[in-house]
Amino acid sequence: MSSDNHQTTAPSGLDFLRSIIEGRTPQAPISHTLGFTLVAAGPGNAVFEGETGEHLYNPMGTVHGGYLTTLLDSALGSAVLSRLPAGLGYTTAQLNVNLIRPVTARTGKLRATGTAVHVGRTLGTAEAQVTGVDDGKLYAHATTTCAIFPIR
Repeated sequence: MSSDNHQTTAPSGLDFLRSIIEGRTPQAPISHTLGFTLVAAGPGNAVFEGETGEHLYNPMGTVHGGYLTTLLDSALGSAVLSRLPAGLGYTTAQLNVNLIRPVTARTGKLRATGTAVHVGRTLGTAEAQVTGVDDGKLYAHATTTCAIFPIR
């Protein structure tokens, strides 16, 4: 049988995210590196959670802003992905992050919630917030523009 006759059914973006949550697809490698996981996804939204710790500290003794930025970027992009049909992917084209207050190991678990604002043929936009699971405080918020493209 030639490869032209072989047809595979690619999952939609939301189906792909749900397969990660259900453990059928592994979490992204960056999730293991930084210690956060995708915990929920629906049409137009995605939620990641991560533990803070001293291993994430910058020289000032607080969690590095890059950790919060990566958590936000993951929630933002996944919110856009959740609205994409099979055969389309995305990459971050623009990211604007606002860090509101310092995070330390004592802050505990953080939750990044991303929501798609617009998903078109070539661009998607989203907004996200990082809040403390225990204290409910806002620690950071962000917006993104994602380029949408066909994937193999």
